Amino acid sequence: MPIDAAKALAAEPRSGEITWDRKDVQLYHLGIGAGIPATDPDELRYTLESRLHVLPSFATVAGAGSPGVISGLSMPGIEVDLAKVLHGGQNIELRRPIPVQGTATATSRIAAVYDKGKAAVLVLRTEVADADGPLWTNDAQIFVRGEGGWGGDRGPSTRLEPPTRDPDRTVERSIREDQALLYRLSGDWNPLHADPDFAKTAGFERPILHGLCTYGMTLKAVVDTLLGGDVTRVRSYATRFAGVVYPGETLRIRMWHTPEATRVAVSAVERDDAPVLADTVVEHS
Repeated sequence: MPIDAAKALAAEPRSGEITWDRKDVQLYHLGIGAGIPATDPDELRYTLESRLHVLPSFATVAGAGSPGVISGLSMPGIEVDLAKVLHGGQNIELRRPIPVQGTATATSRIAAVYDKGKAAVLVLRTEVADADGPLWTNDAQIFVRGEGGWGGDRGPSTRLEPPTRDPDRTVERSIREDQALLYRLSGDWNPLHADPDFAKTAGFERPILHGLCTYGMTLKAVVDTLLGGDVTRVRSYATRFAGVVYPGETLRIRMWHTPEATRVAVSAVERDDAPVLADTVVEHS
């Protein structure tokens, strides 16, 4: 079996230094659709260095060479075909606001390996800290088709009961045709998001948008719509990637708000509201 769960779980964590600056932050924000309209004061917080703040989902790309989904596939005990890999879910826990520039140590390990029958799920955990202490923890759930069935632990269910009332707010966000090409400059070079031939090999009609791009677009919508544009209010952000998005489509983002947390559901408007993000929760102050 290409995945040796015991070996992967027993492997020593990998640590390395990561750095980022305002240009990395600005590029990430542009990659998730910030800056429209370009002179809007609310958008300038994402694009203009003199007003810049950092959307917490930047943690998924900070220090483009830091451990990520693709690097997680090179961990001991793991040897899989990249064309069979999908990002299944993502969770970020913030310890404090992310600075506009920084140097930190990222420590990554395989925290869990689950057997879903027809697929395996790897949980890649990355903990990041700088000289002042912990900054954030990232958990990426990596879905590998065709690698399950060895009789291992199925893992916990991440499914949440759907809300029983109408959403408090619904917004729509358009995805540019070149969105994936711009977003990948923040460090996710998986050809699935740019190469038509590779996308077809992986079973898609054309390149798809990065799930983490949709993830960032969604958090920005919640922050801007319900949190007064204050990125420091976000405590954690978790989602399950329920379906693909194609560049050029429109996201419909539904939000159910409480003082402590916001439930979110995201769908693709042009495909009869096909689910995109599910079981999504932003915890905040």
